[in-house]
Amino acid sequence: MPHPIRRRLPAYAPVLTLALLALATACSPDQYPQTTLNPRADFARQADDVFRTTLWLAAGVFVLVEGALLLAMWKFRNRPGAADPVQTHGNTTVEIVWTIIPAVILAMIAVPTVQTIFRTATRPGPDALQVEVIGHQWWWEFRYPQLGITTASELRVPVGRTVNLEMTTIDVIHSFWVPAFAGKRDVFPNRFNDLWFKAEVEGNFPGQCAEFCGIQHGRMAYRIVAVSGESFDAWAGGFNAPPRDFSADPAASALVKQGQALFTAKGCIGCHSMYPALPLIGPNLHHVGSRSHVAAGTMVNTDENLAKWIQHPQAWKQGVLMPELGLSDDEVHAVVAYLRANQ
Repeated sequence: MPHPIRRRLPAYAPVLTLALLALATACSPDQYPQTTLNPRADFARQADDVFRTTLWLAAGVFVLVEGALLLAMWKFRNRPGAADPVQTHGNTTVEIVWTIIPAVILAMIAVPTVQTIFRTATRPGPDALQVEVIGHQWWWEFRYPQLGITTASELRVPVGRTVNLEMTTIDVIHSFWVPAFAGKRDVFPNRFNDLWFKAEVEGNFPGQCAEFCGIQHGRMAYRIVAVSGESFDAWAGGFNAPPRDFSADPAASALVKQGQALFTAKGCIGCHSMYPALPLIGPNLHHVGSRSHVAAGTMVNTDENLAKWIQHPQAWKQGVLMPELGLSDDEVHAVVAYLRANQ
């Protein structure tokens, strides 16, 4: 007669199938874009290799240990009238074996781990693109000293060229995390930590502060935009163009001119620079209209979202230093038109 559990297996099959499908979907990069299981740069790939090596070794240990346990449970199970099994306590051979095997396994894990630590801790050569990363509450600033560019919340890098990040913070401890390209690096005031990677594919990838740095830590995000070398050079060349003065431009619309006047009258220029290499108190807004996200990488850069962010920043990011300007809907749309015209 079949075992009761065996009789119930067909009834459980649909549930088990759905559970496996749900698990596969939950682990998909489409569901979790900040996954480390889909490396897109050399640094991340090296770390992923160590992880997968450790995972397979651990899986092998699990299979061997559980297999030996199940075999022992089956072979030495209690039977009516059976004598007690021979005890192996104090067996020198067995104890040597189960000491050597874990030591070998740990060595197999330790060697590639240490090698990867040393490889990823080395500084890249002079051909690397240098980027200074500065953490703020609650946004990231990116400076390209070789190019004379300062931007915020969106790091643009060329595919196939090593990028070296020199990171610090001006306030509290932050943690720069770029899961698709590299690991995490904590950043501290008055200290500098390095992190490098070489992007392998083009795309727009999310990043995040991984340190609880304040009430808006969860919205201290950023984007890494990896583009071809030619596209990056074109972006850098266009980025270095100074901001346009629409007040004296007969081709500019009245809405754009109104937005520029409001940007000055409301004191926005006191915190936000519109020039490519001039950092101020707040994020640099030069070419902000062409960025994929605003509000520290947390809102898609549409006219509607940009207007919401300008009009009521505290409603989206409580505690942000950006003040409520008291602009009407028409005035907000004018400022949005001005920012869009600067892309």
